[in-house]
Amino acid sequence: MTTAPAAPAAPVASGGPAGVVHVPLGPADVAAAAARIAGHVRRTPLLPGPPAPDRHRTGRRLLLKAEHLQYGGSFKLRGAANAVLALGARRIVTGSSGNHGIALARLAAALGAEVTVVLAGGAHPAKIALIRALGGRTVGVPGGVAERDARARALAEETGAVLVPSSDHELVVAGQGTVGLEILAEAPDAETVYVPTGGGGLLAGVCLAAYGHPVRVVGVEPAGTPRYARSLAAGHPVRLAPGDTVADGLRGQQPGAVPYPVIRDRVDDLVTVSDAEILAAAALLRRRGIEAEPSGAVALAGAMRAGRGTGRAVAVVSGGNTSAALTAAAAAATPSRTHCTT
Repeated sequence: MTTAPAAPAAPVASGGPAGVVHVPLGPADVAAAAARIAGHVRRTPLLPGPPAPDRHRTGRRLLLKAEHLQYGGSFKLRGAANAVLALGARRIVTGSSGNHGIALARLAAALGAEVTVVLAGGAHPAKIALIRALGGRTVGVPGGVAERDARARALAEETGAVLVPSSDHELVVAGQGTVGLEILAEAPDAETVYVPTGGGGLLAGVCLAAYGHPVRVVGVEPAGTPRYARSLAAGHPVRLAPGDTVADGLRGQQPGAVPYPVIRDRVDDLVTVSDAEILAAAALLRRRGIEAEPSGAVALAGAMRAGRGTGRAVAVVSGGNTSAALTAAAAAATPSRTHCTT
């Protein structure tokens, strides 16, 4: 893939289902999100990353954007907060692999709102338990991410609740882009940012934040679910069959209508990493005292695969909701409101 231009001639127009009008997205939306969510999220630090094996020859330096330290254990709180606060939502429905649902449940508890989280088969049991402990209602569906999201849309229509998707929404994408804003503010000399890629909300947000900057943005997907790499190669969004990966938060089957054009027009490269590479990256993080879940180690796995390079790079550690962390968070949570599960 060739390097994208430093800035677009016009804001990136987002797509979406027929009959739904989407406003253009641009860097200003990310700046507005940063102001809106400032009192609800943590500005996470950049931590020293593991040295590259060839660092003495290349001088390559790697930093880690510590979103595993975010409230709720992942970057997902940023997009969730931007959407809920902007929409004034008090009854919320979402489809989630877990972390987005945790973020919304945590936010809803603080705001006195109600949230229902639809989860597909294979969702982490400890993530489900934490959503319930925070007062969220959970609904399980058979099938994959596509079936999960379809049920969430239908449930929102049936109940009149506000649908806040995990990635495919302008406000969610803009909120996730604040990760990129913070990286570029604290490491303006960064040459490459590696971003874990599932639904594409975080990658699209970082792409928006990176317009006007010479930084390379690289999306990293699990080898079993390369929906963006295949879609960009085909020239249009493609839908994959449900796939499996140790990165349970990155099992999306197709690009989102909102993130896809943003990523298409700005991303510099997309790489895939195997489950073995993901687990090796997570183990490396643990040795440095960073407890990242597998999804949270995907960007580092991509940076490790890239290997030799020069200049400064940043890998986003997107989540730290390991089984131990989730169990501790559930035990510490305020006793939940009554919830129903199907």
